[in-house]
Amino acid sequence: MFEILFLGTGTSHGVPVVDCVMSDYKFCPKNVCKAAETDPKHNRTRSSVLISFNQKNILIDCGPDFRTQVLREKVKRIDAALFTHRHSDHINGISDIRSFCTKIENGKPNVHDLPIYGSQETIDAISQCFSYIFDPDTFVGGGIPKLKRNAVDGKFKVFDLEIETIPVIHGSCNGCFGYRFADTAYIPDVKSIPQKSMEKLQNLELLIIDCLRMERPHSTHFVYEDIKKLIAEINPKKVIGTHLCHDIDYLADEKAIDPRMTFAFDGLKLQLS
Repeated sequence: MFEILFLGTGTSHGVPVVDCVMSDYKFCPKNVCKAAETDPKHNRTRSSVLISFNQKNILIDCGPDFRTQVLREKVKRIDAALFTHRHSDHINGISDIRSFCTKIENGKPNVHDLPIYGSQETIDAISQCFSYIFDPDTFVGGGIPKLKRNAVDGKFKVFDLEIETIPVIHGSCNGCFGYRFADTAYIPDVKSIPQKSMEKLQNLELLIIDCLRMERPHSTHFVYEDIKKLIAEINPKKVIGTHLCHDIDYLADEKAIDPRMTFAFDGLKLQLS
């Protein structure tokens, strides 16, 4: 039994989009950004989930909204972090992981290594973007995360949870992963899926997948029309769209999608066996 908490379900812009606010919502395609003022399910921070399993919390991606997300959900521990790829909306909250590198033991704070996992490309990007974290001569000051880097490919274990990498195509990334754990797959950013990765998506109870918008194609992301084709090929029992931009109005668009599918929202919790 494990739980998935959707910390964030939005794109790199988030929702509401700053541009829409600046233009008084004149160009918002479905008025979702305006609707977000009164409907919290339209508020989408950058995509991230937290998996709770055997009293361990495993984070997938850590974007610029990470601090806001963990405060909103009152997250009190993170034991490991996976990263899907190197883009800023998935790694730029890393500095705030520092709080989760300290545990209170025998009444005293104890700083420990927090393991992080990703493709070699992703780990290299984190090492470069946050070089001060890994520089032994860094002046600590107010504190920095203590991270143990692990480049992975194929199957690996995080604590007692077996995880499998699902390499996908997304923009110029050469190391973009989705992850499969048990009968669930999480793929927040994808434009196409190689055949070898398709084989890893068989017999899914739940597919959580990039769904930027409904119809208009995008150069680096799935839209709903892409998901329709994927559903027909792999036949998952349930599908949840995430990484949603302001073109998705969950109230209206859920009426037009496959009955096995729904849209995620920030704060959604799922209990899975």
